[in-house]
Amino acid sequence: MSKQALPIQNRLLNCLPQEVQSRLSPKLEIMSLRQGTVLHEAAANLAYIYFPIDNIVSLLHVLENGSTAEVAVIGNEGMIGVSAFMGGQNTQSQALVLTSGIVYRLSIQKFKEEFNQPDAIFRMQLLRYSQALITQMAQTVVCNRHHTIVQQLSRWLLMAADCLSDDDITMTHELIANLLGVRREGITAAAHKLKDVGAIEYRRGHIKIADRLKLEKLSCECYFVVKRETDRLLPCPSRQQSSPARKSGSRAPVYSHSAHAPIPFKA
Repeated sequence: MSKQALPIQNRLLNCLPQEVQSRLSPKLEIMSLRQGTVLHEAAANLAYIYFPIDNIVSLLHVLENGSTAEVAVIGNEGMIGVSAFMGGQNTQSQALVLTSGIVYRLSIQKFKEEFNQPDAIFRMQLLRYSQALITQMAQTVVCNRHHTIVQQLSRWLLMAADCLSDDDITMTHELIANLLGVRREGITAAAHKLKDVGAIEYRRGHIKIADRLKLEKLSCECYFVVKRETDRLLPCPSRQQSSPARKSGSRAPVYSHSAHAPIPFKA
């Protein structure tokens, strides 16, 4: 990996000491992922670990009838593949790329080599991240059970913006509805309310946070619980916001599992 592509664009990696970053950096690949790419299916053995840079990946549970519900959303604060070091070898959730962008990819073999290093620095960092991820999953269950669609949508948009480090989100109402497990009409009505008070702007397939403070007031406490825990567990220097692969002018190779098609989202 070139010097320009050092792992400073992903918060989990950026929090590591420089000596660990330098050791890990040559093992990382930069990949460009298309929206709709399935990184892994439920119950499949993991071949790679992914560290997002400027995109969002959703962990979904898919029911037998095809219905879906999101259990976590992951961006440049984290990684996809925690089951690789939790002892189970595979996961019961599907990892779906929600927005196109760039990730660092690490093979399972190289991941385990770093995980088992005697200094245990990488291992402890991953355990702290796992605690933050578990907090998000638990809070998502609470939010979906007890809070209004307006609150759920506000929470999700704030988390998505944090994952992207950007207030512009390319996302349809139908997709968000399927992630939250609610009807599309409910998301559309909630989006109208947020737009009417000036919290967001939107057009088809595109949502922009216009006033973050208003959106935070309309959200529930779930967003703040997850954010505080993530900030507590993953404190690190401020990150650069632009992608090194894009700044360098080189085009990252497009990566997509041809064997996996995106799950069919239903209204």
